[in-house]
Amino acid sequence: MKRRSFLVWSAASGAAALGSAAGFSRWQEIDTSVNFPGREQGHFLRNNLRKNSAMPPPSEIINTDVLILGSGIAGLTAAWKLNKLGRQDFLMIKGPQPYGNAAGGHFGDLAYPTGGHYLPLPSPESVHVREILSDLGIIQRNPYSEKPYYDERYLLHGPEERLLINGKWQDGFIPTAGVPPQDLAEHQRFFAEVERLRNLHGSDGKRVFVFPTVQSSADPEWQALDKITLKTWLEQNGYHAPSLHWYLNYCCRDDYGTRYDQVSAWAGLHYYCSRWGQAENAGNGAWLTWPGGMQPVAEAIDKAAGGGRKNGTAISLTPTPDGVEALCFELINGVATTYTVRARKAICAMPLYVAARVIENIRQYGFDPTLHTPVYAPWMVANFLMKAFPKELPEAPLSWDNVVYQEPGLGYVVSTHQDIRVTPPDKTVFSAYVALSDRSPEQARKWMETASPKELLAVASADLKTAYGWRFAANVERVDITLRGHAMAAPRPGFRSNAGLKALRELDGPILFAHADLSGFSVFEEAAWWGYRAAKLAVR
Repeated sequence: MKRRSFLVWSAASGAAALGSAAGFSRWQEIDTSVNFPGREQGHFLRNNLRKNSAMPPPSEIINTDVLILGSGIAGLTAAWKLNKLGRQDFLMIKGPQPYGNAAGGHFGDLAYPTGGHYLPLPSPESVHVREILSDLGIIQRNPYSEKPYYDERYLLHGPEERLLINGKWQDGFIPTAGVPPQDLAEHQRFFAEVERLRNLHGSDGKRVFVFPTVQSSADPEWQALDKITLKTWLEQNGYHAPSLHWYLNYCCRDDYGTRYDQVSAWAGLHYYCSRWGQAENAGNGAWLTWPGGMQPVAEAIDKAAGGGRKNGTAISLTPTPDGVEALCFELINGVATTYTVRARKAICAMPLYVAARVIENIRQYGFDPTLHTPVYAPWMVANFLMKAFPKELPEAPLSWDNVVYQEPGLGYVVSTHQDIRVTPPDKTVFSAYVALSDRSPEQARKWMETASPKELLAVASADLKTAYGWRFAANVERVDITLRGHAMAAPRPGFRSNAGLKALRELDGPILFAHADLSGFSVFEEAAWWGYRAAKLAVR
């Protein structure tokens, strides 16, 4: 790793060493909470099943028309679409964490994300996303035009992003300071190629890269990109500039939690070529964001959906002559209670590594867990409650997204950025993201399990320490760290031809699947698409 540990950092010489040591001591005094969504429920269930321990008998039997297992974006979209189709007889089992990767939290009145924190403007093909945003009032008019009109409160305002490189901030993420002219020319050539691919159609007449991905061209010429990594594609096409390679690696780690030398070239190019939504009242490439990340959107979809909700997590899902039956449990203070839900149809809106354990004989649906389960990238989000803003270097102002030229950190987002004020608020939240891409997913999860709060804080704060030095700690009141051991499916080479995912995508029966895992990577547009589709199938 390029970062140095706090111990090395605090051992600098001279007067700086004394100041650094004081800063290091101050870090250890900060109140740090660590959250591991789903771990308690998952370990309880795993340990009881491993010991063949009997769960308590169900305390009740609930009947509903459609059962939705999971309350992430896919499950929420399914509930919302069922309601739009005139169906209210459904029950959502929330799962171990309501809203999944779209969840957030609060320090008093200050909201912050513990998962995703933005949404690109949806392109014309993402009709389902535009329908949702229009229904929620985020798109205020002309939702299906080339340039819809968005609520100004949610369009990201400047300064948007900056990069700390060679001890100085520069505007924008693509390294330019000190980059030789021939490398800058490579930057231009790459983005010209992106523009070409963005408008390209395959031999089947479909656009090569779109959301939802199942509507992308199946032309073999472009599907061949899924056989190699993005790094290999860059090298094959004469892109060698270290600055460009760093930037594309950063983007893969940011979107997929995985390095560009492990990500499918198809997925790596899709990142750029599919995102071209426009707005009547914003420039090209604009983003939507909220202080609480995606949680306000999840909450709004949830509220608009209606239907029933119940706390709990599925243990098993079994077909019956009349539909399906699910055994669920709720864990309160380490004590489990169970209940049964019977339904005509079930929408399984949970990650596939969980579904493989919940659904009885999932292989009968064409999905073999040993062959088809995606590799999952771990993720860490640390939210620092700031009682004051640290002093900034002079080159570029504090932005919404602030990135440091190093790994494994992904920089930090300022939660109050969207609060348009004449003067900065007294307090704010800096949300630091870390994709543990400097180690294997298995190593990262093992480290998460055993690391102390002090060790977690050291990694979570590395970018902030680089940006502000030891003085940053004096501005921190408390820290909330969220660990997601299986945060997102990683689109490695071959993910587009995963036969098990294809089988689940095409399933139309008592059990329907709806999760971004069906696409092979975790983004809002894909999760929403599968929930949208499942709801339409469920009403038949």
